[in-house]
Amino acid sequence: MTIRGVLFDHVAVAAEDQHQLWPRYVGDLGGRWIGGGGTVGFFSAQVSYANAMRLEVLEPYQVERNDFLRRFLDRNGPGPHHLTFKVPDLGAALEEADGAGYSPVGVDMSDPGWQEAFLHPKDAPGIVVQLARSSHEGQWSSPPPAEVATLPTGPSAALIHVAHALCRPADGTRLFAGLLGGEQVAAGAGWLDLDWPGGNRVRLLDASGSGPLADWVGSRPGRLHHLGFLCEEPGTIAGAKPTADDGLWTVEPEENLGVRLLLTSDPDLFQQGRLGY
Repeated sequence: MTIRGVLFDHVAVAAEDQHQLWPRYVGDLGGRWIGGGGTVGFFSAQVSYANAMRLEVLEPYQVERNDFLRRFLDRNGPGPHHLTFKVPDLGAALEEADGAGYSPVGVDMSDPGWQEAFLHPKDAPGIVVQLARSSHEGQWSSPPPAEVATLPTGPSAALIHVAHALCRPADGTRLFAGLLGGEQVAAGAGWLDLDWPGGNRVRLLDASGSGPLADWVGSRPGRLHHLGFLCEEPGTIAGAKPTADDGLWTVEPEENLGVRLLLTSDPDLFQQGRLGY
């Protein structure tokens, strides 16, 4: 069962205060502001990178009316929150998901302009997956807040991939390739790259067996491991440290509000599957 016409739209990260994130994702990495706004439970805003991949930031907002993000942060702290895949027909997508053995939650089709449903991390596995249909593509925009508009920025980096580690890699291919239709474009020892139209990519990492990656995933079915950025001078990014693989730099989650970054100026290192961990 495969959902037709899927597009990988963005990765979302959560923090107590969005303003903590802009120096990194706009200032250091050159994300270009798209828009933002508040709704019950959360405030969200998005930036776009050189390859048009988007990153969304979330912070709690009006939590007395909807506390889902508040509970997430209390339980997990700041860090990766979800991956969003756009579909042309949410009703048909839900039928495919159900037929493939998934159980979507939070289904909301009340607004014809924005319809959504979610796969729980226990189902996904290990990450919230949002399925969404929007009839307002390209219309969501707003001026950036002053602290974003005044940030000095260099060239925009490219968000090459979102890397997700799985204790059972087959669960990842079943979801991302099977249900969501990602096309395998590269593979190597312990990793697999899936691509969607537009070039947005998920890298699946094999965290089965033993070793540092398996220890890091622990008892979870999976964890979002890093965001891979191609940028001109990775060594100048705040908190970046060189890895054992020459040309790769890492910003550890402790230095970046729960999100690990893998940085390089050499696209071949990512294409060769150089992992840096």
